Amino acid sequence: MSSSFRLGSDGVYRCDALQAFVWQKHGFGTRKGNPEARVTVQQIHSARVCNAAGVRHAGVQADALVTDRIRESIGVRTADCVPILLLDVKTRAVGAIHAGWRGTAAEISANALRKMAEDFDSEAGNIYAVLGPCIRVCCYEVDAEVAMQLARFGAADAESARGKQKVDLAAANRFQLQAAGVSPERIFDCELCTRCLSEQFYSYRRQPRDPGRMISSIARLG
Repeated sequence: MSSSFRLGSDGVYRCDALQAFVWQKHGFGTRKGNPEARVTVQQIHSARVCNAAGVRHAGVQADALVTDRIRESIGVRTADCVPILLLDVKTRAVGAIHAGWRGTAAEISANALRKMAEDFDSEAGNIYAVLGPCIRVCCYEVDAEVAMQLARFGAADAESARGKQKVDLAAANRFQLQAAGVSPERIFDCELCTRCLSEQFYSYRRQPRDPGRMISSIARLG
């Protein structure tokens, strides 16, 4: 695990780099606990990003949320996909992303940054991005067609013994964030694998019939 992440007594991981900003709260859930998320959406493995102000009822379909409202925690649910939290240190806008392979292929991370720019005048140079627990390249095998869709983001890795391609979803999203202008020094990755660490995390690949979900959320406090 990256040394910049700590597991709290509430069972939630937090990134030290974001903890320096006292006007926010955030967290990545585990089997032991989850942070609060007042606003969520029906996730459909898309690249759609919604402003939380427009989410008035359950069932809104999207895979990322952004907001600049105070004390409106936004969150996503994952069980192998990449949870990404965004923080604009100038405007104090925040974002939460659920990046599966389909959303990653459709550039959901870049879309979320564009939405923050459109709605809150956010600039990529002011963004901190934090990647939480997800399935890692050690465990994520896909067929050639999926690997081909992700290869342009530098995600494809060595071929596995079963003839599948190993893919690094976290690396693909880091690539998108950097390409959009986020500084590499402001991108933090916990480096934890949901499939490997069965005591801590749910994993769809490990338990496809009943994987459970973790919540990752962020809120502006002031």
